[in-house]
Amino acid sequence: LALNPWDVVLCISGTIISCENAVVVVVIFYTPTFRAPMFLLIGSLATADLLAGLGLILHFAFVYFIPSEAVSLLTVGLLVTSFTASVSSLLTITIDRYLSLYNALTYYSERTVTRTYIMLILTWGASICYGLLPVMGWNCLKEPSACSVVRPLTKNHLVILSVSFFTVFAVMLQLYVQICRIVCRHAHQIAVQRHLLASSHYVTTRKGIATLAVILGTFASCWLPFAVYGLLGDYSYPALYTYVTLLPATYNSMLNPVIYAFRNQEIQKVLWAVCCGCFSSTLPFRSRSPSDV
Repeated sequence: LALNPWDVVLCISGTIISCENAVVVVVIFYTPTFRAPMFLLIGSLATADLLAGLGLILHFAFVYFIPSEAVSLLTVGLLVTSFTASVSSLLTITIDRYLSLYNALTYYSERTVTRTYIMLILTWGASICYGLLPVMGWNCLKEPSACSVVRPLTKNHLVILSVSFFTVFAVMLQLYVQICRIVCRHAHQIAVQRHLLASSHYVTTRKGIATLAVILGTFASCWLPFAVYGLLGDYSYPALYTYVTLLPATYNSMLNPVIYAFRNQEIQKVLWAVCCGCFSSTLPFRSRSPSDV
C-alpha cells in the first residue's frame, strides 16, 4: 500500500498518547498512596487512553507491514474497546466528582469504594463487549454496502457508538451544571461566613466555571465532529472526511493526562520526585476530594 500521510499522523498521535498515559499508569500503579477512588478512576482513564495509543500504532503497523483481515478486526476491536472505555471513564470521573460534593459527608466511606469498583467493572465490561462485536462477526467485510465511515465497522454499529457518545455527553453536561451550582452555593456560603468581599466570591466562582468549561469544551470539540459524522456518513463518503474527524478524537486521549492527571498536586509531587531522583513510594500526601482536581 502507498503510505498515507494521515495514517502517519495517527501513528505519531498514538505514540504521544502512549508515552503520556504510560507515565500516569506507572505513577499510579507504583505509588501505594494512590488507591483512593479518585486515583483508580484516573488510572482507568489513563489505561484506556494508553490502549488507544497502542491500538493506533498497531493498526498502522499491521496495515502496512502485515496486511490481514483477521488482524484488522483485532486492531479495530482494540480501538473500539479503548476509546469506549476512555469516554466511559470520563463519565465515571464526572459522577465521582458530583457525588464528592453532593454527598460530601459520606464520600469517604466503604460505600464509595464499592461504587467505584462497580463503575469500573461496568465501564470495562461494556467497552469490551463493544470491541468484541466486529471480531465476533458483526462487521462488513462480506457486505461492503453495510460499511460505515470506519471500515470494517457496520453502519449500525457506529450509530450505536455515536448515540452512546451523545448520551454520555448529555449526562456529563447535566452533572457539571449541577457541580457548578453546588460550587457557587458553597463559595457564597464561605464568603458570607468569613465576611469576605463579593469580589473574592466572584473570583472563586469564575475559576470553577472556567475549569468546567475547559473540561466539557475539550471533550465536545474532540469527539463531536466524529460522532456527528458517524451518524450522517456512510461507506460512499471520501476517506478524507473520516481522517479529518477521527484525528481530533484521538487528541482527547492526548489531552486527558494533562487535564485529569498532571494537574493533580499529588501526582505532580511524585513526578517531581522521580525527576529529582528522590522517589519514595511512602511520600506523605494530603487526601483531596475529586472536586479539588
